[in-house]
Amino acid sequence: MNFNDIFKSNFLQNVTVVSVMDMVLAITLAFCMGIFIFFVYKRTFRGVMYSSSFGITLIAITMISTLVILAVTSNVVLSLGMVGALSIVRFRTAIKEPLDIAFLFWSIAAGIVLAAGMIPLAIFGSVMIGLVLMIFVNKKTYDNPYILVVNCAKEVSVGEYVDKSVLKSKTVTADNIELNYEVRLKNENTDFVNELSELPDVNNVVLVSYNGDYMG
Repeated sequence: MNFNDIFKSNFLQNVTVVSVMDMVLAITLAFCMGIFIFFVYKRTFRGVMYSSSFGITLIAITMISTLVILAVTSNVVLSLGMVGALSIVRFRTAIKEPLDIAFLFWSIAAGIVLAAGMIPLAIFGSVMIGLVLMIFVNKKTYDNPYILVVNCAKEVSVGEYVDKSVLKSKTVTADNIELNYEVRLKNENTDFVNELSELPDVNNVVLVSYNGDYMG
């Protein structure tokens, strides 16, 4: 093998498979798309604790997906090796919000479609997904579940104060009864909590918003 054979190797020939213009355009568009996904995530977040690192991860995933697909589409052998390499990857971080899964898949799909050269599809699809999420997630509803905790000397009924109520648990001690209700509010007004707390047999009342999963 002489000096010229080294420069004729397949490794060095693959350097020019993807043009510099294609790389710059794809990565730039992926970054812009990731910023848009991050913006929608920030505007539609309804969880307990907002994580800015997850939003930055969405941007990174979009760009990484684009980078991987650019490499895969340029080499069939590399694509087979990539499938084997990615098959051993396991995502073990717990997803607390179901909507976060949609954002993860959205970032991956946007990166793949951009790298495949389907730029109009990526832009149009992402805009439509963003609009749907912002409309439906931000839509105010009074049907969200709440937990109403009532500590009282005698058992009280809360049905007249809320739209729906279901008794989830009841704890009785020598001088106190704790009632945990799952309730649906009639409207945004929560003054009924004050009315309940003023009842003669009620010690205190707590209203807590939750995601519908009750452990009791």
